Amino acid sequence: MHAPQTLDFQIRKTALSQTRLTTQPPPDLQNGQVLLHIESFALTSNNITYAAFGDAMNYWGFYPVPPEAKEATSPWGRIPVWGFATVTASRAEGIAVGEKFYGYYPMASQVVLTPMRVSPAGFVEAAPHRATLAAVYNQYVRCSTDPFYTPDSEAVQSLLRPLFITSWLIDDFLADNAFFGTTTSEGQRPVMLLSSASSKTAYGTAFQLAQRPEIEVVGLTSPSNVAFCESLGCYSRVLRYDQLDQIAADTPMVYVDFAGNADLRRTVHTRFTALAYSSSIGGTHVSELGGNAKDLPGPRATLFFAPAQIKKRAAEWGGDGLGQRLVAAWKTFSARVSDPSSPWLVVEQHRGADAVQTAYAQVLGGRGDPRVGYVLAMGE
Repeated sequence: MHAPQTLDFQIRKTALSQTRLTTQPPPDLQNGQVLLHIESFALTSNNITYAAFGDAMNYWGFYPVPPEAKEATSPWGRIPVWGFATVTASRAEGIAVGEKFYGYYPMASQVVLTPMRVSPAGFVEAAPHRATLAAVYNQYVRCSTDPFYTPDSEAVQSLLRPLFITSWLIDDFLADNAFFGTTTSEGQRPVMLLSSASSKTAYGTAFQLAQRPEIEVVGLTSPSNVAFCESLGCYSRVLRYDQLDQIAADTPMVYVDFAGNADLRRTVHTRFTALAYSSSIGGTHVSELGGNAKDLPGPRATLFFAPAQIKKRAAEWGGDGLGQRLVAAWKTFSARVSDPSSPWLVVEQHRGADAVQTAYAQVLGGRGDPRVGYVLAMGE
């Protein structure tokens, strides 16, 4: 049986609103390779961050688009997404047709991978072009042995598992660094100030931070999302972006920036004289990314790189110890998010290239309902 053609959704790297759908010939599977049908994947503002930082953080490098005639590199890219895929053909030892894997895929109908270090837990992608990329994104997890996995929670896992792991690591990083000395101030609790408070990575971080009574968690959001953020119950306070004057200027503070809004970052750095640390996580406000962070008042804005904290904790706790902590935290968080009496997340599942295009435009434009999570598939 011959493999079908591959439907491939691509984005122009320098103009993220420009997209195209291409059809690739059926793949020619080589020894040591597997072909996986991508059953579903999540699309969130986190994926827009991958695109916005595609060059700086080499996210375009995971699934590069081959250059066409006379091009040094293609102007088009594939945004990586988290999801589930099933093996439809295998020429790799230890991986059978029909097995399902959770991992980092392109926005496409299928993908060829080259497994190495195959184990009961999964495998590592061995394609040469991914050898220098962050190892955490090259792990593919065998669902039959994955402690995170349950068949009825695939959608929630696709949407929130990678984001929550980042959230958990942000909370762990801040605690690991004693909240950068802010908790030693007498007479007032320090503020962890989170921008883009309605985003899934932000409220996952707030959920973890809210379990620490020694700090106050304040969310910044747009007027339309204030009620949603307040309904979550994990923020001590929720403020509009124009309400920073409701926090005293001398409040000991750490700024956790999920928005990537350069003007907002400058306002925070200028107003708060006891700002101890400024962490840049992502870029949900794509149109406002940029700005020179080097001449900001106060501490230097520092990009948070989750794999570095994973590496540190894995060395300290061992891989099993880190995994046990993550699974326990995930179960608590996912149960709260999926609580049928007051869910934080409502899953919308759509299939087909047109649906993918529509959902992408919604998420890119920041027009999506913060309570809605898109789970998509390229095929009908």
